[in-house]
Amino acid sequence: MKIGIVFGGRSEEHDVSVKSAREVAKHLDPGKYEPYYIGITKSGSWLLCDGPDAEWEDGVCRPVVLSPDNGVRGLLVLEDGRYETIGLDVVLPVLHGKLGEDGAVQGLLELSGIPYAGCDVQSSALCMDKSLTYLVARGAGIATPDFRTVPAGEQVDPDRLTYPVFVKPARSGSSFGVGKVTRAEDLPSAVAAARQYDSKVLIEEAVVGSEVGCAILGHGAELIAGELDRIALSHGFFRIHQESEPESGSENSTTIVPADIPAESRALVQETAKAVYRALGCRGLSRVDMFLKEDGTVVLNEVNTLPGLTSYSRYPRMMAAAGLSLGDVVDRVVSSALAGPVR
Repeated sequence: MKIGIVFGGRSEEHDVSVKSAREVAKHLDPGKYEPYYIGITKSGSWLLCDGPDAEWEDGVCRPVVLSPDNGVRGLLVLEDGRYETIGLDVVLPVLHGKLGEDGAVQGLLELSGIPYAGCDVQSSALCMDKSLTYLVARGAGIATPDFRTVPAGEQVDPDRLTYPVFVKPARSGSSFGVGKVTRAEDLPSAVAAARQYDSKVLIEEAVVGSEVGCAILGHGAELIAGELDRIALSHGFFRIHQESEPESGSENSTTIVPADIPAESRALVQETAKAVYRALGCRGLSRVDMFLKEDGTVVLNEVNTLPGLTSYSRYPRMMAAAGLSLGDVVDRVVSSALAGPVR
């Protein structure tokens, strides 16, 4: 099967995406797949390369585009003023953040007619924007933090908020631009920091509870929930992708898999994660992050439709604890893509 692996991208999560693709490459079954690695540089150039190693751009690369022509269903490789067509059976986007996880690439893939793994345009866009995620989840009866959005150009009166609060870019990931604010005088600088990543900013209450995550795989009625994890923090908040050497661990957090929570809480978190996944129209795979409060209630935090797949990422560790390797996960999301959308 000819599979296109798209990685890199123009978002702040470019380097994480390369690491995720590198891990996927290690777990691809050569008896099943003939991979074509399409790397997107930070400036937005698309290159067909040998693989997602650390110095992939310095290797033998050729300019390439994904044809939006449904009659081609594949790649146009450009060389010496001519192009070669390579048909693809399926595409696995291993992209995080803007222009990769927000529906942009998914829209291009819809035009191309090539089956692709993961969430579709609508669910990708909904989950990328945390304010929209919360609105849809609330409509489905799922608890979310209290929040307000701050559009571009709008100012917030710091004295009208109850602290502490979290200030976040509405459409970003891996904790880039996120700040916890405990004093009114610190709010303007936190909003300015968030706006470096998105013009739309979210201010939400700081929910008191354990941060737990659930890996979901599949679509429709056939959903698999991985083991839960719990983020144990010594201070601050979880931001491992911004550590200097995340492969060797985090400065302020430990991830516990399986989560050390009661069995009834485990069941409630998994069912809540599935309800969130379905309400937002997710398919293929997603990681649903939540808070488990002391009274046993569950509050949604966010949904990652293309979660990190690095050696230290949460999603593959939760699935491994449930007995599924990353190779198994890839096989299943590809099968899901080939089965077509659920209408």
